[in-house]
Amino acid sequence: MNTQILKHTLTALVIITGTTAWSQEAQTHNMQHQDGMTHSSMQAQQNMSQGAAMTLPTEPGQGAFAALIEIVEMLRADPETDWSKVNINGLRQHLVDMDMLVTHADVKSERLPNGLKITASLKGQGGGAVSRMVPAHGPVLTAETGWNSDVQVLDDAVVWTVTSDQEFYIIQALDFFGLMAIGNHHQAHHYGMAKGEMMH
Repeated sequence: MNTQILKHTLTALVIITGTTAWSQEAQTHNMQHQDGMTHSSMQAQQNMSQGAAMTLPTEPGQGAFAALIEIVEMLRADPETDWSKVNINGLRQHLVDMDMLVTHADVKSERLPNGLKITASLKGQGGGAVSRMVPAHGPVLTAETGWNSDVQVLDDAVVWTVTSDQEFYIIQALDFFGLMAIGNHHQAHHYGMAKGEMMH
């Protein structure tokens, strides 16, 4: 009789324990799904939290903003920075000009036997950028390449003539935008501009 009672008691305990465990698991499962969580999203969150400590994106976003971030960090790290001369707004305007020149300049090119004659309009959205950048870049092109670079500023256009007896075919292939891109001086130019030390 005692043995029979003991068997029934053990069976009841097993049923109760199993039911309780199943109930707790079901409650946890329901809470997760009520919060919009799934097993895959929980795993993704765990992976993100683990990976966030190891890697971060390297691209801070828009190109001009990325350039400003880099230069501001350089200025802060340089103990010689004279903060009374720093001109971030001037650099920002120059970066805007670079963008406007590439995307909105109205340019026509005429091939010459020894180079190019380029007429860049001073009107429209890109006109201001043309007026500021092309005359400044003309002498730099000569210093970088040895090519003849003559810039004339007219009322409604900038006329830029670039010639070379030996390398005229390179000038023609590069055309206006390629010629504007010549020279590994832009980074130093931007840093100097930000420090208030140079304009070109």
